[in-house]
Amino acid sequence: MLLRTVIIIVFCFQFILNMTRPIIPLQATGLGASTFEVGLLAAAYAFLPLFIAIRAGKIADRIGDRLPVMIGHVGVALGMALPGLIPSMWSLFVSQVIVGVAHIFIVISLQNVLGNSASPEKRDHYFSMFATFVSIAAVIGPVTGGYLAEYISYPTVFLLSLVVSIFSILFSVFLPHEPRKKTASAIGLMASVEMLKMPILRKALIASALALYSRDIFVAYFPLYGQGLGMTATTIGWILSLQGFMMVAVRLFLTKLTDQFGRDNVLVWSVLLAGASFVLVPFTHNFYLIGLWASLMGIGLGSGQPLSMATTYNASPKSRTGEVLGLRLSINRVSQLLAPLFFGVVGASLGLFSVFFISGAFLIGGTWAIKPEQGLNTSLKGEKQTS
Repeated sequence: MLLRTVIIIVFCFQFILNMTRPIIPLQATGLGASTFEVGLLAAAYAFLPLFIAIRAGKIADRIGDRLPVMIGHVGVALGMALPGLIPSMWSLFVSQVIVGVAHIFIVISLQNVLGNSASPEKRDHYFSMFATFVSIAAVIGPVTGGYLAEYISYPTVFLLSLVVSIFSILFSVFLPHEPRKKTASAIGLMASVEMLKMPILRKALIASALALYSRDIFVAYFPLYGQGLGMTATTIGWILSLQGFMMVAVRLFLTKLTDQFGRDNVLVWSVLLAGASFVLVPFTHNFYLIGLWASLMGIGLGSGQPLSMATTYNASPKSRTGEVLGLRLSINRVSQLLAPLFFGVVGASLGLFSVFFISGAFLIGGTWAIKPEQGLNTSLKGEKQTS
């Protein structure tokens, strides 16, 4: 019952994100935004979470998980209401800041619920189900947003998201709310950062950041690239949904892949595949080939998140799981903040072609940091530290 509740909540939340995020750059350009301003808009989502993600994890460790999730969804509802009722650039910026902060409270606490409620033997399954339904939302969300934007209006997308967020608030009541040990709240920032000395944790976090930033860059800039090729909002939504579908599909075989080839190798090759696909996009003008590259990218990106999520939880001290999940999100937000700003400048100076080419090159180069050496091949089972 608890797993089902968490899955419903995370599906609703991710449906909202995936439905609105491809629409945001399209609406922004319709309001006169430049490529650089689109980059700023994407970075606004990650700015505040960068500074408070670890604190949000400590709060979840101290007060339990129900209240942070409920507060987070109230923030999402507000963030969706603004551009739905007041279509303007400032409302888009404020919306992304609010939703970015809400995101960290929701995701950290939901992952904490799963990690604390599952036995070590079931934890892989729980996190795999969590990641699978995140990807299912990535399939349904973009195409839903595309149809609504094309046949009704951009504000309609945000207003539907408002309704879904209210539904999530109601389900959040069923989450556990028992506080855990209070020792984590007294631990300083440097103590959190020092956990990066653990090779297995460091590699998991780098892999997570690579996968997340590249997915965000694709979602932010592909609508502009597709629009330049004459694609409609619906067509763009279908391609992004196809990518999300492949992220679901690969996760069905992820356990077998890691058992057969090892986690290090799966991570490295998945990032290489995503990087190569990214590089090929700007050389392609054919709809079907772009769909193929997006699908291959989905296979690559779909492998990194569930592996890094479970590894992060298992490698964290027992009383500091929320804190470590917060550290993971902080590193993710660094990449989500810097990448849009950087590629906003690159895109404005060199064109959209360079955004895809350079981002793909970064992904391919990033495999050096997660190359097979020390730790990620270790089985997730039994990795949990108790100190």
